[in-house]
Order: sequence, then structure tokens, then C-alpha cells
Amino acid sequence: MQIQDDKPYDDINITPMLDLAYVLLVIFILMCTASVQGLKINLPKASNAPASASKPKTKVIAVANDGSLTLAVGKDIQPVTLAELEQRLSQLKASGPDFPVVVTGDSQTQYQRVMDVIDLLGRLNLTQVGLTTKTRS
Repeated sequence: MQIQDDKPYDDINITPMLDLAYVLLVIFILMCTASVQGLKINLPKASNAPASASKPKTKVIAVANDGSLTLAVGKDIQPVTLAELEQRLSQLKASGPDFPVVVTGDSQTQYQRVMDVIDLLGRLNLTQVGLTTKTRS
């Protein structure tokens, strides 16, 4: 008996791919279900630590349509110039080095003015900076 092999293969043997997929599925299931449970430990409290650590208050810098700046720290809202803003933020950074800052601007504000504020925040090494937007309704 002689077998003729001059026809090209018309189909791909997917059995090895299915075997691999099943092995990977089994490994994935075993790894997900074999999670290690942690121990419950009641940690001691330090005597000199504050009872509740408060989060730093967010500072808001608003850039108005005419380019004027306003700094809001808590309920204290004051109009400032760029130099005054740098001075106030330097003082705030000296008292607490890591605090969040949010920059908000009018939709008609020149982009350069917002970039001036962001550059100032970069020079002061403030890393927690956010920009506010309004969703379209």
C-alpha cells in the first residue's frame, strides 16, 4: 500500500493549541484559588500619635476669564498675583510639604495663564496637582 502525499494541507491541527489553552486555564484557576489568607493583628497605638490623622486640606487656584488669580485655602479665599501666589504656596509648603492643589479655570481663560500657574507649581515641587473640568450636559 502506498499513501499519496502530494495534496497540501487544507486545515490546521488545533489540538496542541487547545491543550495549551486548557493547561493555562487550569493553572490560572489554581493560582486564583490558592490565595494566602492574612493574619488578623491588632496593632498597638503610639501614645504620641494623634487620635485621627487628618488629611491635608486641598488648595484651590482659580484662574478667571480676565486672567486674575484666586487662592482658596479652606474657607479663606483671596485674590492674588502670580508672585503672591508663589509666596503663599511657599509658606504653605514650609508648614506642610505635601498637600493637594487643584487648578480650575474659566472656559474662556487664556491657556498661557493656566500654564503659568502649572509651571509655578512645578518650580515649587508640588506633585499632587489636579485640573478641574465640567462635563457636558
